[in-house]
Amino acid sequence: MSIAWPDFAAALGLLLVLEGILPFLSPPSLRRAYERLASMNDAALRVAGATSMIAGLAVLWLVRG
Repeated sequence: MSIAWPDFAAALGLLLVLEGILPFLSPPSLRRAYERLASMNDAALRVAGATSMIAGLAVLWLVRG
């Protein structure tokens, strides 16, 4: 299986745009969100990360599958 580099680059670019929206629009909200994340225990962060990855895979499967 070969990697479609243009698609990978487009996905990375979209990720960076989406990640930049909150700090651009509302830096104080981002700081509050980071403070809440820092106070969460490791298990809760792992569950949130796993849920996010599964949701992302589902979206990719629906769009690309």
